[in-house]
Order: sequence, then C-alpha cells, then structure tokens
Amino acid sequence: MDRELFEHYLSDESRRGPAADDAFTGAAGGAACGDVSRISFGVEDGRLTGVTFDAEGCGAMMAATAAVAEAVDGGPVLDAARLSIDDAEALLGGLTPAKRHAAQLATDALHRALSAAAASSLSLTATRGEIATTPATDGRDFPSAVGPAGRVAVAMSGGVDSAVAALLERERGADVVAVTVKLWADPETDGTKACCSPEAVLGARALAHQLGIPHFTLDLEREFRARVVDRFISGYAAGTTPNPCILCNGEVRLAAMIDLAERLGAARLLTGHYARIVEDAEGPLLAAGADPAKDQSYMLAALPPELLGRLGFPLTEMTKPEVRAVAARHQLAVAKKPESQDLCFLAGQGKRGFLRRHGGLEDREGDVLDRTGRAIGRHRGHHNFTVGQRRGTGVSLNEPAYVVATDAAANSVTVGTREDVLTRRVSVRDAVLHRRGDRVDGVRLRYRSKPLPASVGAAAPGRHEALEVELGEEFAAASPGQTAVLLEGETIVGHGTIVGTV
Repeated sequence: MDRELFEHYLSDESRRGPAADDAFTGAAGGAACGDVSRISFGVEDGRLTGVTFDAEGCGAMMAATAAVAEAVDGGPVLDAARLSIDDAEALLGGLTPAKRHAAQLATDALHRALSAAAASSLSLTATRGEIATTPATDGRDFPSAVGPAGRVAVAMSGGVDSAVAALLERERGADVVAVTVKLWADPETDGTKACCSPEAVLGARALAHQLGIPHFTLDLEREFRARVVDRFISGYAAGTTPNPCILCNGEVRLAAMIDLAERLGAARLLTGHYARIVEDAEGPLLAAGADPAKDQSYMLAALPPELLGRLGFPLTEMTKPEVRAVAARHQLAVAKKPESQDLCFLAGQGKRGFLRRHGGLEDREGDVLDRTGRAIGRHRGHHNFTVGQRRGTGVSLNEPAYVVATDAAANSVTVGTREDVLTRRVSVRDAVLHRRGDRVDGVRLRYRSKPLPASVGAAAPGRHEALEVELGEEFAAASPGQTAVLLEGETIVGHGTIVGTV
C-alpha cells in the first residue's frame, strides 16, 4: 500500500456526500462484515458526472471507495465498466490480502450503479463516440480503443462459450462490451451452477475484465419472475410441462440485451449459442448450428425474426471441443468449466421442492389410473409427472408403464403402454408461422429429439390460435406444454405450444 495515496483518499471529502435524487446508485457490503461502500453518479453524453460516494468501516474501505469515485468521475461510462478489483487495488498502490475486500466492495458498488444505469432507457455512449483508455491490469495485449470492426456487445454468462465468442470478436478487431443478465437470486439455488445468478454475474465480470473489456449487468429478475417463472409454476399446476428456456430467450433476456447493446453504441449483440442465422427472400431465420451435438436453435425458436438482424453467433461453425481448445490456448479459467445442466432457477435443488416453495404446489396423494379409469396405484401429486414419463409411476402393467395424461382438477395420473403414447398428430396453440405453412416439412417436439417429417397445411404466415401438425412417422409422448418447432429443412419457420395429441 502506498501510504501517501492512502492518506490522500482517506481524507478526500470533495466527493463524499449524499447521492442526487436522480443519480444511479450502487452499494455493497453489509452487517456481516461492517464495511459498506456506496457510489452514485449521473450520466451525460456517455460520461459519468457528479460522482459521489460514502463508506463505512475500516480505513481501507473508505480509501478504496474514494479512489474508485475519483478514478471514474468525468470519464466515459465504458471506462468505468472496465474497472476491475485489481484496478481498484492498484489505485491505492496495493492492499494486503486481509484488506483486498475493500477493493472488491468498492468495485461492486460501482458496478451495481452501472447496472442501474443499464436498466434505464438512457444512452450510455457519447454522441460522437469515445475512446476507452483504461488498460487491462494483467499485462495482456487487449487494446482499449474502438476497433476497426466497430463495437459489438457479447452476452457473457460466465461460461466458456460466451468467453470464446468475446475473444474471437476481439481478435477480429471489434471493440467488445460484455453484458450479463441477472435473472434469479435464491438462497436455495446453487448459484455456482446457474448461468444467471449473482455468482454467475461476478464470474462473468471477472472474465470480462481478464479479457480487458467493459462489463455491464442487466438485472431482469422482476421480468423473469413474472414472465417465465410464474408461467412455469402455473403450467405445472395446470398439468403441463412448460419450456421456460424458450420463453426466456424469446421474450425476456435477448430483447433486453439487444436494447442495451444499442444504447452502448454496439451494432449487434453476439452470443455463444450454437446456431445459425440464414437469409431467404423474406429475411433472416434461425437454423441449426454446425455441431449437431450442441445445436441450440430449438431453445432460440421463439425469437422474433425482426431481432435476428441485430444478433450474431460467432461459434456457428465450431464444435464444443474446438471452443474449449481456444479457451485453453488463451489460458482462460473457464476452459474446463462444466456445462450447466439445470434450469437456472432450479440449479442445485429439485423441481418438486421449487414448486412447493415458490408455487405452493404441495405433494398430495391421488390416484394412478389405467386407460379404463380403474385406480391401480397412488401418487404424490400430478405436478410431479410428465406425459411420456416412464420411471417413477410406481405401477406395473406387465410391461413398462408410461404416463398418458395428467388431470390437475382430479389430481390423477393415467398410465398406459408405449403404444398408448405413440401419435401421428399433434395439436399446438399460440402458433407462430414466419413463412407459409406449406413450407413446413419437419418438426422437433423436444430439445434432444430428432426432427420428424411433418406438415401443417397451407396456413398463412402470422399468429394462429391453433394448428394441427401431421407427423410423417410415429412419435412417443408429445408432452403438453413443450414447444413444437416447425422446420423447413434445418431452418426454423415457426413454433407453437403442444396441447395434446390426436
């Protein structure tokens, strides 16, 4: 620690004081440690103005907060978003390991204030552009100035795919800005296994700063709860099996990140998804990625085509092993990070416990019925079963028993044989066709299922309250609530929610 610098910041009262009424404010710390940092500012023409701060606790906490406030005052928003914990520590000439938390809390306070600015409708860049000047602190050669390929935003989750997407754009010469969404915070969730948790936000920010790029957090928890989680809960309560990832991608997070990207002066939002964007005579459409083992186009199926022109997928032609090799070659810590398998709000906890805690769906016994309506067993709640499910029914039909239907009102589960769940026709609701229905020649009825030959007739492009999908071969267990993704070859030309089979 540089004692002279420390004393300078410790005695700095020029910015210390309350936040303005219209300021963006972030605070970090609390009762557990006794140290609290608060930073506030306004934004004008892409620069931080009127920065104020306050701090409680040890001297290092007060000095670190003052140092960060001074460093960003009057500077570009993008420079402030580049400031890392290491940068904050360097402002004081270094800190002992025991005092490094002061730099961490001051940095967190700054980035939470930047998150508040990101959630506004305000433009965060200068009208004539800006040149970032803050260097990376680890000596890596990541230029700060706007690159010849222009500015792009990259949706960074803290995983290897989005990190490599950002890295490839840097190598292409683009000026990269990282954006991470926070969707869910729950003490019962294992945030280290979720893509959009507070822990994931911190990991993504550290990764962005390792790459020398600015980072913004977009807090969408309220919208996510209302538009995704509540519908997930109500779907299970009604006896269906919702697909929240398709809903989130199609209605919540990507549109919000595209809006922020525009306010950051970025031409496009890029993600680490394995998918393609193709063009026909009528405009852009989604298509399957090059790696069939990682194709994620199904999960993006509800994206409106009008957003595709502002999206990009740098990993389109890559396989997962190739992506990990790039990360390892650049010594990124996430090169070997395991992939998240759970829904982000279920990570580390069971669906049953989640539905009970957040939706009040308590286990309650009901009848397991055969196809004649005869009770042949008992179950612990209809919401614990999905059409097509084989394991966990607790009954035997002298051959494997499959869930054929659930009845929420009667709290019953009907089982049958595999023959009973085979179908050649699927009914969907809330269908959207991006192209004429007679172009549909295939459908995917589950994320990991193969495409099936299919047709929907001569329906016009647009929204349809209901559609019938004729299958070219039998399919076992089309689950109500899941998404039917309509295809022309490998290209997505529509989607709808499965209601049932005929």
